[in-house]
Amino acid sequence: MTENYGEQIKSYRIKLGLTQNQVAAEMDVTPGYISNVENGRTAMSLRFLIYYAKLMGVTLDELVGSLESEYTSNALDNALMAEISKMDDAEKEKLLKTIKIWK
Repeated sequence: MTENYGEQIKSYRIKLGLTQNQVAAEMDVTPGYISNVENGRTAMSLRFLIYYAKLMGVTLDELVGSLESEYTSNALDNALMAEISKMDDAEKEKLLKTIKIWK
């Protein structure tokens, strides 16, 4: 990912009135690490992002934004295909007729 989430991460810390030292102590990292993340010099691993989101009381989506629309679309397509693959032919026919009605 090329996104810099440092500003968002800093924003949540400030909203809660926490210092970099306090966040660093909670996450068992150095204050310098938190500073580097907030200034875009270091990226947090997924593990740290999850822990940071829990610490701030937000979801990952709230912390770093929702998934890219292209990815979401692909995930939705995959979910639909998985469900369709479980259907018998009669159920697939009903689904196809329903979809044609919606168009």
